[in-house]
Amino acid sequence: MGLHLLVDMAGGFVTGWTHDFFWPGLSHAQRAIRLNLMDTATDTATDTFRRLRPRLFGIAYRMLGLRADAEDIVQEAWLRWHGRGADEAQVPEAWLVTVVTRLAIDRLRGAIRERERYVGPWLPEPLLEAATGSPEQALELAGEVSTAFLLVLERLAPEERAVFLLYQVFEFDHAEVAAMVGKTEPACRKILQRARERVGAARPRFQVAREAHLKLLGRFIEAARSHDPQQVLALLAPDATYTGDGGGKVKTTVRIVAGAGRVARLVAGIERKWTDAGRHQIVMVNGEPGLLTWRDGRPDAITSFDLRDGRIAALYVVRNPDKLGMLQGVTP
Repeated sequence: MGLHLLVDMAGGFVTGWTHDFFWPGLSHAQRAIRLNLMDTATDTATDTFRRLRPRLFGIAYRMLGLRADAEDIVQEAWLRWHGRGADEAQVPEAWLVTVVTRLAIDRLRGAIRERERYVGPWLPEPLLEAATGSPEQALELAGEVSTAFLLVLERLAPEERAVFLLYQVFEFDHAEVAAMVGKTEPACRKILQRARERVGAARPRFQVAREAHLKLLGRFIEAARSHDPQQVLALLAPDATYTGDGGGKVKTTVRIVAGAGRVARLVAGIERKWTDAGRHQIVMVNGEPGLLTWRDGRPDAITSFDLRDGRIAALYVVRNPDKLGMLQGVTP
């Protein structure tokens, strides 16, 4: 008697068994019914995970700020889901969100130590709209995912960040959040209060209209290309900042440049140096209009902006090639 095992290599789980000594005493027809039930259960579990995957990625990305780390967390959740989760879970979403949240908390604890050794300022890995996957996933990332907001979250400890996101962004109630992070409900309420205080005034208060955002970016490109710091200065808030993330692998500012005058001179100087070799393309970055800069035919930087009162309050420029991996093979 031979044992036949069919394995779905993409998912890494068993989809069917046939063997004479399984379910002894049953007819072939009865065995077929049971096998069909197993296949149906597997298909249902896979469909459930696929439906929830955008939300799981959205949580992991907001927690970690890195696409690859978020995808690793979601993949681990997939393996655990097919290991035992699909059979154990009474509420699939709660089970999967709990797994992703706790994995992300553990990963973030290690990431914080890594970021202390990071060369220069650290910025979240940008997400371009075309790279976010399905429309459902784009929807999960449509709100509260700007670079400015993710940097505000950097003020929070891992558990604070998880509680804040689950309650404030994903709208789970206090009891659900407490179960997901493994704390009592009163403890979670205190954590949430502390997180809100830390986020507080630093959180963007007003949503900038898409049309106004695009118009200001167009003016910024023209001003930068003029090589005139005064034209750039006219678009900046007085306390504007410029943050460059090269990760020690490419040249950029090693500290945050603060003050409209200094930022204007920096932007005009960079553009003057690269005028013949570079161009800017407006793209959607983390749900908001930003710039993809090409130099010598290759994607060189992604810039996102924080706007305030019709002016640019902050520029976030990612040049670290490790954070531009989604652009490999892309042509202008």
